[in-house]
Amino acid sequence: MTTRARSALGLKYNPFSPDVPVEALWRSPRTEHFCWRVEQLVREGGFALLTGEPGLGKSVTLRVLAERLGTARDLTVGLLTRPCSGLTDFYRELGDVFGVSLSARNRWGGFKALREKWLAHLDATLLRPALLIDEAQEMDPAVLCELRRLGSTHFDSRALLTVVLAGDARLPELFRTEALVPLGTRMRVRLTHEPASHAELHACLTHRLTQAGHPTLCSAALLTTLCEHAAGNYRVLLTLGGELLDAALARELPTLDETLYLDVFAPPASRKVAPIAKAARR
Repeated sequence: MTTRARSALGLKYNPFSPDVPVEALWRSPRTEHFCWRVEQLVREGGFALLTGEPGLGKSVTLRVLAERLGTARDLTVGLLTRPCSGLTDFYRELGDVFGVSLSARNRWGGFKALREKWLAHLDATLLRPALLIDEAQEMDPAVLCELRRLGSTHFDSRALLTVVLAGDARLPELFRTEALVPLGTRMRVRLTHEPASHAELHACLTHRLTQAGHPTLCSAALLTTLCEHAAGNYRVLLTLGGELLDAALARELPTLDETLYLDVFAPPASRKVAPIAKAARR
């Protein structure tokens, strides 16, 4: 979306884009409570679990959580960007995230160096470093088991790390396998995103439009229509809104309304034939 297009509609940015500022992300009360509980968890350490089907808000929750943890004084927050790695690359990425020089040939040395780093952080701040992992359902079970062993000491009575695992419905199923039952039972904080209600979808759209600088960009009737056709899915909701915004820009319309919605999303057979097309038939 160009600067000129934004100015024409009085927008600071595209409110339907996934890449909006963190303050433009709407948070449900359950999301706020989950983030608050993880903020408390960093004082004791351990695992938190965030699950839900695609499009229901897991990545948004992680963005909000990362921003909130990032404001905590002296707390180290790391993001694991390649969950599908094997053990060797997993150690390499952990070393990069936490600033520890590791050798791929010496896994014991890496294990020891990471734990010493986390212990030093704990002694200095009384907080456990936090590691956020999205798409955790893609992780190798051997890597998840290693992460469990890495993050605790004193016969599993003292946690050295705070880990937030986020994934779709395959992740809880993974924890039911024999090798990962010990990890599944260690989830101290949990949130499962369910399909959003009409009120939640409406609040999300209203918040995004307001933050983008044009709360009346969509008519009230269109807001209701979008919420009704989103099937409880935030991603579907924003995709529909993004298509309408593109159509409005192409037609130089000042607002989005139900007429535009019916024109863009109506089945091809029900759309009016353009005058040029009629003339071509004669």
